[in-house]
Amino acid sequence: MSNLLILTGPSGVGKDSVVDLLIASDYPILRPPTMTTRAPRPGEIEGVHHFFVTPDKFQEHVDNQDLIENAYVYGNRYGVPRQSVDVALQDGNDVVIRVDVQGALSLSKIFKEACFVSLETESLDILRDRLKGRATESVDVIETRIAVAEEEIRTAREFCHVLVNHEHDLDRTVRELVQLLESHSDKFKSN
Repeated sequence: MSNLLILTGPSGVGKDSVVDLLIASDYPILRPPTMTTRAPRPGEIEGVHHFFVTPDKFQEHVDNQDLIENAYVYGNRYGVPRQSVDVALQDGNDVVIRVDVQGALSLSKIFKEACFVSLETESLDILRDRLKGRATESVDVIETRIAVAEEEIRTAREFCHVLVNHEHDLDRTVRELVQLLESHSDKFKSN
């Protein structure tokens, strides 16, 4: 049985870094790209990390019900294309979807047997430093994101496994994620 991993957490927590290392470590998992109206960040690849679309094109996908879920976050729209997830799951692959907490909550109503993981930093100060290190947002935007992160963390803890993204030890974080996935898979094999 395929695992569906829904990985969530506040902006800047390292979701993409964890997934990139998980894939690079040859763990058999696919990452269908999500869709967004925001501009690509350095290193992000069209069709790999996201489909970068205009707001009008995004709305067209919403109207056509092409997205499993969608949300408006920090002035941009994000969504999960139904087709890319369906294709990956039909092929029998483990699949990871990276979404914000709103998206994870929506997906928890659709994918009841998925493994929901909330990625967190060891402290909000570390999260603040990571957001500053991106150098893509103003100080005011970063502080807004930190305030939102506190609420997102509380919400995610209600329905997700918590996984700490250890500072300077991404390998450990990925090892712990693999253990969570294996435990989740074993649980459903025994049912």
